[in-house]
Amino acid sequence: MKIAYISTYPPRECGLATFNQNLVKALSLNPTYDSQKSFVVALNESDDVNEHHYPEEVKFVIRQQNQQDYIEAADFINSSDIDTCIIEHEFGIYGGNSGVFLLSLINRLKKPFITVLHTVLKEPNFMQQTIIKEIASKSAKLIVMSKKAVMFLSSIYQIPQSSIKLIEHGVPDLEPIANNEIAKSELFRGKKVLFTFGLISRNKGLETVIKALPGIVAEHPDVLYLILGNTHPGVVKHNGEEYRDSLKTLAKDLGVEKNIAFVNKFVSEEELHQYLTACYLYITPYLNEAQITSGTLSYAIGAGAAVISTPYWHAQELLADNRGKLFDFKDDTKLAAIVNDLLTDSDKYQKLKQNAYKYGLNLRWPAIGNNYLNVLNEALSAETKAARTIPPIIDVEGMPALNLSHIALLTDDTGIIQHARFGIPNLKEGYCIDDNARALIMAIMAVEQDKNPRALAFMPVYLSFIQYMQTEDGNFRNFLSFNRQYLDEVGSEDSFGRTIWALGYLVCSAPNNSYREFGRELFSHSVKHFKKLNYLRGKANTIIGLSYYLCAHPGDELITNEINMLANSLVASYKENKDGDWHWFEDILTYDNAILPLALLHHYDATGNMDSYRVAMESIQFLSGFSFENGYLNPVGNAGWMKKHGKNPIYDQQAIETMAMVLLYAKTFELTKNDEYLNLMHISYKWFLGENSLHIPLYDFETNGCADGLQFNSVNRNQGAESTLAYFISHLTVLKAAEVEYETLSSPLMEAEKSS
Repeated sequence: MKIAYISTYPPRECGLATFNQNLVKALSLNPTYDSQKSFVVALNESDDVNEHHYPEEVKFVIRQQNQQDYIEAADFINSSDIDTCIIEHEFGIYGGNSGVFLLSLINRLKKPFITVLHTVLKEPNFMQQTIIKEIASKSAKLIVMSKKAVMFLSSIYQIPQSSIKLIEHGVPDLEPIANNEIAKSELFRGKKVLFTFGLISRNKGLETVIKALPGIVAEHPDVLYLILGNTHPGVVKHNGEEYRDSLKTLAKDLGVEKNIAFVNKFVSEEELHQYLTACYLYITPYLNEAQITSGTLSYAIGAGAAVISTPYWHAQELLADNRGKLFDFKDDTKLAAIVNDLLTDSDKYQKLKQNAYKYGLNLRWPAIGNNYLNVLNEALSAETKAARTIPPIIDVEGMPALNLSHIALLTDDTGIIQHARFGIPNLKEGYCIDDNARALIMAIMAVEQDKNPRALAFMPVYLSFIQYMQTEDGNFRNFLSFNRQYLDEVGSEDSFGRTIWALGYLVCSAPNNSYREFGRELFSHSVKHFKKLNYLRGKANTIIGLSYYLCAHPGDELITNEINMLANSLVASYKENKDGDWHWFEDILTYDNAILPLALLHHYDATGNMDSYRVAMESIQFLSGFSFENGYLNPVGNAGWMKKHGKNPIYDQQAIETMAMVLLYAKTFELTKNDEYLNLMHISYKWFLGENSLHIPLYDFETNGCADGLQFNSVNRNQGAESTLAYFISHLTVLKAAEVEYETLSSPLMEAEKSS
């Protein structure tokens, strides 16, 4: 058995690092294990790969916030001679939002692997839950260390129990200490020591023990409370030793400063074993129940210490059957009573220690290591029966070729014509700025994709139309007759927002400076109208345009203030309308729905605003929940729309709804690199190609236009600008996402291209 371990690793001072090193040592004791060819992939918290002087078994170092390192680590493992992998998972050790960069590694990994979950959250946010589900779907097995973790994964994350294995936290296999130097030291001499160890931070609740000391010392003046461990590096970075100093001040205020001591260092397991053996009582006073695993608690039980703890999840299980004593969170009075009782009643104290020691024998690392080997052998056996493959989500070869002939048919020297009867332009309906703004976006995308000469030739036509429709005060008209007569004085807020979107995108991605400067001039003339917007979709479209503008001008404070103002309005509307399982911005879903969360994702991308991100991800989950019930996209239909807590009317389905969904999931994938969204984007796109409720394609392979809608029994055979542009914007979005997929998810197509 040759194994690659992915985790933190000593000399990095981290609980997972110690756990991983112990696991490596435990497995190396088994005769079926190949120590020479197994290796460790270590996670580094900084960009300095030489920050830690790793031992020789570390063959690759991942810099936590460098996503490319995760991809290269997967390639390194794939090219090695190892059989399988063990991944230690804790959200904080991997880069990206909630450690999302790990998904880049596991999606590229071709070796079977198991994942050890050191944290299983009861109330995960959307990203955290999505990441765990993705890890579960790729892992041969999930390893957890408590029954509560099994229950959470099954009930909250909907992971089958057959995919989960319970293996308790290992403890050092250390012999009894005949000559304990720590116990004989000046610090311990003549003292009954209460002991806590581990990285120090506020959530450890150490102040609860200090508050209990006066009541304990009154009966047992020889008591000393010893706190062993460094302050957590994250705490030191932001607050220095403020928490440790506050504990010292508290002890002084309570008159027990002589009954408390700090040993500020990270000790070896051998030295820790001496401390645990020498202490009288071990205490974990954590402040809340949400701790699914505690290595320090396991070590204390393994050493046969008498343990007192608050009732966090792991403590409830590990200290059951009189293996320890529990007191309520922050209850220093109860803690003092338990300590005094155990210090007085020798029989009760000895029974507690005996029970702990006896149970701890089952947790010794050699036995735990054998349990891991058994799981790995099962994984390899299953892998042999059914080889794991990673096909590409996006099948580019199955997509129609990009053909803009119908766009050319609808475009004259004024702009793009609104409507078509079947595939024939309907000149009577004239033009609108909505469609010309979309047409400009599509043309820019096509030029970006492959320098499409036809699209490049269209751009000045659409730009000229937008300039012609701008009013003197910077607003925009919407409708123009075929003989170039204005049909309105001021267009809708929707058309205004879509135009700002197009101009912002032009400023960001114009093929030449002339177009960029022209677009910026039109854009700047419209800024005064942003504050006057009242309707959500007008605001949302405008936000997207502003985000693109900020890509080119990130230091523009005026535009930053404007985008924040508009985004705050969307967030406020969401919070006002959110109700139970209704996670939406209004009390009804109408048209262009996905534009609302899309706008907030753009706001987050431009500014880093987490409130916008959280609202976007919540509303995306809600929208997704009813849009793919049968495995294909059913966007909200225009026949009645979807009222609060009601049902999706399904028909009539419009192409712009699907385009918005494609753009939404593409943006979500861009930000999260979670291929669940890549898949939803692709499913949404395939709505155009026949994967819909009627199984009829809306894209017309003959005319290269797109039908105007999906009805309950047919398609609307008209092929106007709105639907056709919606298709091509979706098509180009998928092509762009496919490039990212091939770069990050190691599809067979990419491998074939490499080899050729």
